[in-house]
Amino acid sequence: MKNAKPDTTLVHAGRNPHANHGIVNPPVYHCSTVLFPTVQALEDADKRPYDGVRYGRAGTPTSFAFEDSVAALEGGHRAVSMGSGLSAITTVLTAFTKAGDHVLVTDSVYGPTRRFCTDVLGAYGVETEFYDPLIGGGIARLLRPNTTVVYLESPGSLTFEVQDVPAIAAVAKAAGATVLMDNTWATPLFFRPFDHGVDVSIHAATKYLVGHADAMMGVAVCTEECFVPVKRTANILGACAGPDDLYLALRGMRTLSVRLKRHQESALILADWLAARPEVARVLHPGRPGDPGHALWKRDFLGASGLFAALLHPVPKPALTAMLDHMELFGMGYSWGGFESLILPTKPGHARTATRWDESGPLIRLHAGLEDPDDLIRDLERGFDRMRAAL
Repeated sequence: MKNAKPDTTLVHAGRNPHANHGIVNPPVYHCSTVLFPTVQALEDADKRPYDGVRYGRAGTPTSFAFEDSVAALEGGHRAVSMGSGLSAITTVLTAFTKAGDHVLVTDSVYGPTRRFCTDVLGAYGVETEFYDPLIGGGIARLLRPNTTVVYLESPGSLTFEVQDVPAIAAVAKAAGATVLMDNTWATPLFFRPFDHGVDVSIHAATKYLVGHADAMMGVAVCTEECFVPVKRTANILGACAGPDDLYLALRGMRTLSVRLKRHQESALILADWLAARPEVARVLHPGRPGDPGHALWKRDFLGASGLFAALLHPVPKPALTAMLDHMELFGMGYSWGGFESLILPTKPGHARTATRWDESGPLIRLHAGLEDPDDLIRDLERGFDRMRAAL
């Protein structure tokens, strides 16, 4: 349906029951070899390397269904699915860089993205410069004639800075750079990157799109101009997604809207409660009034997800450990975006070069899952009790 609202698109995009014996969900194709009945059919397929089923790695009806769903939801031209969020990130960066290029990457970027830029792209002659995520249009002073990519992530990983995406994108595109953005936190529902000048929107679909902590998936949604470079690079690198993970991602997407609303609601309840605690110095959540990024968030975003952070007042490590080691509902793990609540101590100062993180207290990242927020608050309250007892 043309001009359908996002909730409707989530339910209907990427599936055609009447083409599959009336079955509601697209079938799962486990495929490596594709057979062609004639030489002519084989040659015709080779002339269309990015369309149709010609080899399992290059795409199947299952991967096309997922890609069509995400592209329709986010408003991009086409999408490319890959086996993890990091695979999507590294593939897209590889597609738009070559030896001698200069790349600008936000200093608040996801840690593995930083390591790929410095350790892998750097080894192949691509220079990465990290910039202050709050630079806005001032990024113009960092652009060079050989700057080919400007990479954004908003809000920033661990510290949740909100970038002025339209200002950065306008300056970057005027200089001929390709604008890439990690949009995992907001998902296509809560931030519309193509409306703000982004060329490729990257998602660790492992998080909210899958939503059930049971599959690894990455996807890059592209403008028409950027689709072929990304798809070609993914094919060359063998960056494909498995059929069962694609199925789980498609299943998860159908409930994305209702899940995100609950994640948002619970996270704001927890954030407000934490902000009033004496153990907490400040809460890092752009959806809360008073947060440094709130004005930009309110201008550009359509909602907030369940991931945020709380900066605690300085405490000895044993006291923090006493709090975190015995949580009942909050698991301790690195991923997020599933139905379960998570808590994680982080150290953002270890991965900054353009900006500084000088806070002396511990920073804990929280993901509000789908449990009752009152129960989550009780779990946190008991954790703070353990912390005080250990002082």
